[in-house]
Amino acid sequence: MTLLRLIFEFFKTGLFSVGGGLATLPFLYEISDKTGWFTHNDVADMIAVSESTPGAIGINMSTYAGFRTAGPLGGIAATLGLALPSVIIIIIISKMLQKFKSNPYVEKAFYGLRPASLALISAAGINVAKTALISIPAFQASGNIADLFIFKAILLGIVLFIAQKKIKWHPVIFIALSAVVGILFKF
Repeated sequence: MTLLRLIFEFFKTGLFSVGGGLATLPFLYEISDKTGWFTHNDVADMIAVSESTPGAIGINMSTYAGFRTAGPLGGIAATLGLALPSVIIIIIISKMLQKFKSNPYVEKAFYGLRPASLALISAAGINVAKTALISIPAFQASGNIADLFIFKAILLGIVLFIAQKKIKWHPVIFIALSAVVGILFKF
């Protein structure tokens, strides 16, 4: 039953997450809240693993989430569920490409979908930032506002952001360096 539910949940995610892999994040948070298969912190780990492995981030995250939930078969089920809507839609579109391409309604729909994708990705980015940069439990325990922020992580994020803009290294190098820094400084 879990495998069928994984296919169903990730099919919905694949059907509605317009804008690429990061657009799946709001759906992963919803799946987390609804099923308890993984936590919001697990989603942050999924992002880190998915960004540092080859392949599309959405597919990687669905495979990771499915594997975490139900082992290897869960990984396969979630991946198939996520990819299936795209395969179906691409087959349909390829059959009607010329009609679809110049249709004014399609052009207008994409005009609306672009900001929607941006909003989904931005909302997901804010959730990841909250998980990575803020510690509400530490603040609640101490009542000290300084304990709300994870200053080492904020500093690392700022340094990496600036370095990525200045130095044109491959993203994997930044991910590897971040992992080393995390190990050395016990983030």
